[in-house]
Formats: sequence, C-alpha cells, structure tokens
Amino acid sequence: MEGHAGQKASLTWAVHIAVAVLVVLWTVPTFGLLVSSFRDKDQLAVSGWWTALSASEQTVAARTDSPDAQAQEGGLWVIRGNVFESGKGKVASWGTSSREPAAYGPGDTADLGDGETLAVEEDGSYLLSAQSEMSGSRGQRIYVQSLVPPRFTTENYGTVIGAEGIGRAFLNTFTVTIPATVIPILVAAFAAYALAWMRFPGRALLIACVVGLLVVPLQLSLIPLLRFHNAIGLGKGYFGIWLAHTGFGLPLAIYLLRNYMVGLPKDIIEGARVDGATDFQIFRKIVLPLSFPALASFAIFQFLWTWNDLLVAKVFLGTSDSQLVMTGRIVELLGSRGGNWEILTAAAFLSIAVPLVVFFAMQKYLVRGLLAGSVK
Repeated sequence: MEGHAGQKASLTWAVHIAVAVLVVLWTVPTFGLLVSSFRDKDQLAVSGWWTALSASEQTVAARTDSPDAQAQEGGLWVIRGNVFESGKGKVASWGTSSREPAAYGPGDTADLGDGETLAVEEDGSYLLSAQSEMSGSRGQRIYVQSLVPPRFTTENYGTVIGAEGIGRAFLNTFTVTIPATVIPILVAAFAAYALAWMRFPGRALLIACVVGLLVVPLQLSLIPLLRFHNAIGLGKGYFGIWLAHTGFGLPLAIYLLRNYMVGLPKDIIEGARVDGATDFQIFRKIVLPLSFPALASFAIFQFLWTWNDLLVAKVFLGTSDSQLVMTGRIVELLGSRGGNWEILTAAAFLSIAVPLVVFFAMQKYLVRGLLAGSVK
C-alpha cells in the first residue's frame, strides 16, 4: 500500500510539477520587468524583453546636415554624414517621406528634383549632392528603417528617482510601512499571549470576536473609520494611516500568533510559574523567543501588504506630493505617461525590490527561529 510511513505518495510528481510551474509563473515576469527597466526606451517601445539581446528594427527620423556644411567636390556641392547619432546601426530600408519610409534600399539613390540626389548606405552614411549650391536653413528629412543593436542604460532609474518624484514617494512608503508593521506585531504579541495562556472571564468570546473580524471586508470600514478620524481630529496623516493598518492587520496577527503560542510546551510555562516568574517575564523570556517564526512570518506578510497598498493610502493619507506613496506615484505615471514604458518598468521594479529584499532577508531569520524553538 502506498502513502504509509517510509513510502512516497503516488502524486509526489504532481506536487513537484505544480511547484515548478508556480516558481516559473512568479520568476519569469519579475525577470522580464528587470530586463525591461534597463532597456533603451526606443527598443522597449517596439519589442518585448525576450528580444533584448537581439537587434531590433526601428524607424528613425533624421535630417542631413544643413547647407552650411556643404562642400564642393568637382562640379557638385555635397553634404556627407550619418543618420545614426551614435554612428552605429544597420539600414534595412529608407525613404524621404513618412508615407513611404521603405521606398529605397541601402545604396539606392533618390532623385529629389532640381538636380539634387540623396544616397544612403547600409552603415547609415549618406551623400546629398546638388549641381548648384544648396540653400536653406534645414537639412533634408530622411526616414530610416534600421536594425539597431541592443542597448542598455541606467538613465531610466535616474529619471524615475530624480525628475519623476519617485524618490520622495519611496521615503513616504517607508514612513508608512515600518511603523504599520511594527505596531500591530507588538500589540498582537501581547494579546495573543493573554488569549493563549492567561485565564480571565470572556476569553472565549474575545477569541470568537477576533475570528469574526477576519471575515469583515476592509472596504466596509474605510468610510466609518475615516469619519471617526476626522471627528477626533486625526484627519489625514501618517498617524492615522498607522492606526488604520494596525486595526486591519490585528485580527489576523492575533489569530496566527495565538494559535502558535497555544502549541508551545505547557511544561515550560508551568515550570516558569512555579519558579516565581510573572506573566510578563514568561512572555518576554520564554514565549517571545520561541514564537519568533510566527512573528517573522506575519512581519513578512504585513510588510508586503502595507508596501503594496494603494486603497488605504488614498483614503487615510491623501494625494499630495509630500504624502504620496509608491503605488500612488506609479498610478500617476500610468495616467500621464502611458507610453513611457521605460519609466513605468523602472518605477515598478524599484517598488518590488524592497519587498524582495525583506522577504529573502527575513527567511534567514525565520529558519534560525525555527531551529532555536525546536531545542529545549
């Protein structure tokens, strides 16, 4: 028979495949976002991140040098130059009109009339020639369909952090997230210990109330809570949003920590009481260190929820530049710069970078706490 101790379950392979699929579904988009955030904006607008290492086809609008740069060669007046600003690129086709940007191939010569001709080579070099001296203040327009080598840049992040105001929103998000993570953990730890190990009237009713609060939708309490804040003079500010996040996170925090603390060895708690330890001493020296895995787990989730929050920040914090958080700033970028994908990808990856660092850093402490709590 399968499934007994010492034998592998028959569906182990299905579990492994499901885990692998989930890892791929989470990792691939994140990697694609990282690659896109470093790509050149012109290439990002016309091709996906999976083509980042290959040359991309782009239509480039350029002009020849002005007639001031012409020189006489033999009986002709000529202007030489390159349509690529960097001097690097490969012309696939070109034209002199936006309606026909691929009218000519590399090396072809176009008759512009009045004795003027234009030729563009594959490397982007052009030759504009005329039988008489050219006049005017602007050069001839050239539309080039080219194969441009892949380009990567850090200018996207420079633009986001500096000119787009993300730097201030980044600090605002930290100002909201850190207290909104620490405060509910501190309150929930005391409450969970009381509900797990202290005997007092109404304890079962309080536990039932905590479980009931888990099913209350957050959206139902936004307006009443905002009115209450305004009534007592809190208004919109950091203190108000800290209290809001604390209230929304406490039911789950108390529920998780209480269930974990109930499972701690009863003999240790009773032995400490026999030795004369107070409840606070038992909580601080015994229960709290052994409960570190549960504390670390909730801290990770609370940090992620608060960092990625938009709704609560909109309601309790406001939309001014001095209070706008990362998610709100990115939404504004989506509204005003819908086509600037290089800014949006850089801002989005900057937003998820901190939660990723926190998650992997806390995992180390989570494993350490598990090992510490497993030894008497």
